[in-house]
Amino acid sequence: MITLSPTPVLETERLILRAPLGSDWPHWRSFYQSDRAQFVGGGVTEPKPGAYWRAFGHLTGHWVMRGFGMFVFCFKGQEDMPLGMVGPWYPDGWPERELGWTAWSQAVEGKGLVAEAVRAARAHAFRDLGWTTAVSYIDPANARSIALAERLGAVRDRGAATPVFDHPCLVYRHPAPEAA
Repeated sequence: MITLSPTPVLETERLILRAPLGSDWPHWRSFYQSDRAQFVGGGVTEPKPGAYWRAFGHLTGHWVMRGFGMFVFCFKGQEDMPLGMVGPWYPDGWPERELGWTAWSQAVEGKGLVAEAVRAARAHAFRDLGWTTAVSYIDPANARSIALAERLGAVRDRGAATPVFDHPCLVYRHPAPEAA
């Protein structure tokens, strides 16, 4: 198995953010097969055999295609136990660069971990990748993600273009880290 190198590793008070590894696949698959993934294309029933494998490959391949991608975040000292993913995301055909996030377990919620990870990833995107703006595309029914975007200082941008999804989405525009 190969690893992506060099990829940045970000550190916060409690967390390590790193590129996804092959060993993250079983953890991600468990998340993607759960109701928790309903707003990001997953869910209990795999639409076609291999669809979840291809989706995970999309996440890892983004690093190769764009030179950046979503980070897996873990507690410091527990880098083999992923908690979720956050970070810069810009698939082909999307109108803008996105900061996305997923919490792979309900146990992650309510502790400020996702917000802590997103802040680090946002600072990286603006500082190291040279981004001047970023949005988050959020399903209108995803109240927890809307609340998190607002806690992070993002504001609804009703005039922004959205990717072509099979469902509506809201666009939240992030402030630069120094303005947040």
